[in-house]
Amino acid sequence: MKNGRFSDAQIMAVLKQAESGTPVSELCREHGMSSASFYKWPAKFGGMDASLIAEMKDMAEQNRRLKKMYAEMSMQNDLLKEALGKKR
Repeated sequence: MKNGRFSDAQIMAVLKQAESGTPVSELCREHGMSSASFYKWPAKFGGMDASLIAEMKDMAEQNRRLKKMYAEMSMQNDLLKEALGKKR
């Protein structure tokens, strides 16, 4: 999973600055990011606090691990079925 340049706290600080009326172009220049990155954040993190963002990222990581585990078990199951089918 790709790690972002900005921590959860930094993202929340930038979004709060934008809510307080700081122009987006100034925020982007100040923090060294593109405006496209900025406009993705409210869609993804709008209305959340830092703890909710961390919880969301933890759940996404857990979901990724579970999907990988399911894929491996499914592959093992298919291999076992194939091996048992050939013996008969």
